[in-house]
Amino acid sequence: MAGTRDFLRGPVEPRPRARYDPRVYPVLPLRTPRLILRALRATDASMLAAYRNDPEVARYQDWPLPYTDDRAAEFIAEQGDASGPRPAAWTQIGIDQDGLLIGDLAVGLDGTGKLAMLGYTLCRDRQGQGLATEAAGALIDALFEGGLHRVAATLDPANIASAMLLERLGFRYEGRALQAAFVRGAWEDDDRYAILREERVAWLARPLTPPNDVRLVEVTAHNRRAVARLATHPSQERFVAPMARTFQHALIPEDVNGVPVVPWFRAIEADGEIVGFLMIAAVTSGHPRPFLWRLLIDRGHQGRGIGRRAVALLVDLLRSDGQTELEVSWHDGRGGPEGFYLKLGFVPTGQVVEGEHQAVLQLRSAGLS
Repeated sequence: MAGTRDFLRGPVEPRPRARYDPRVYPVLPLRTPRLILRALRATDASMLAAYRNDPEVARYQDWPLPYTDDRAAEFIAEQGDASGPRPAAWTQIGIDQDGLLIGDLAVGLDGTGKLAMLGYTLCRDRQGQGLATEAAGALIDALFEGGLHRVAATLDPANIASAMLLERLGFRYEGRALQAAFVRGAWEDDDRYAILREERVAWLARPLTPPNDVRLVEVTAHNRRAVARLATHPSQERFVAPMARTFQHALIPEDVNGVPVVPWFRAIEADGEIVGFLMIAAVTSGHPRPFLWRLLIDRGHQGRGIGRRAVALLVDLLRSDGQTELEVSWHDGRGGPEGFYLKLGFVPTGQVVEGEHQAVLQLRSAGLS
């Protein structure tokens, strides 16, 4: 995994009136439950070169290949005896697990010490364990505690793993800059993310435990604004349409087999707060069984078991209406909903329609709760 592109080595220039605020920024080493964030050492050169030469790690980066031990040693020497991030400079920080360098973080501060760019790289055999998220989260929290105002990161739009890491940390997607990055001889698009200090505080304070009460409620004039504000993580929009498009489809439904789709939808409420949206295509002559058309849980409430409970409520309603099956479909891809639906008991039919895998849940045997 590699995050912010390595070619972005120029820290953001401060505005003329800005002055460096001499507060205390993190002093290395920093410790997390599983890691130590420390200065790079001369003895790290061979390991640094090894994972930077891995094609999967280097895929979205701009460092030269092959990346030699000598180049790694020179790079580490350039860091000097830095004990932590410094204004108007880039600092490379080693990620150490059990005495072994497994990756590194890059942080570039502007001249005021208030704005930062973040980068991260993790060797392939340590990916998928939440280690990069743990390391980057600890660093940005230490920076914010020291007075930092904002952290930004940029990445290749195809680097889904990197986008998901930033989203887990609470970063906000700011948009895509077209052909803004010259990478290995070609102009590439650049996705931009950022987080403010107060946004990180709010993200860490969001509810993480299952709610006491989950309900399906009608969308009314009273709650429609809250429903419209619902949003998944940007990386999930490949699988779940944003609310603006969902409202469009509900207002002007498409035809299936020559028959207009009949949308039925509800907002999902957890402990009195609107946290999601659910919509089905009801049974018609052109659509013989109900189809779960949309299921969206707001990014700040994911991981609380709300989606499962919302589907269980839907299943109860469909059973009471005499329905025996519920259909759904999904696109393949990292971070997609396939695992979620399989755990709920949906069984793939083997059919793929317009690139989406079809699956059916038998309502008589569904044991959702």
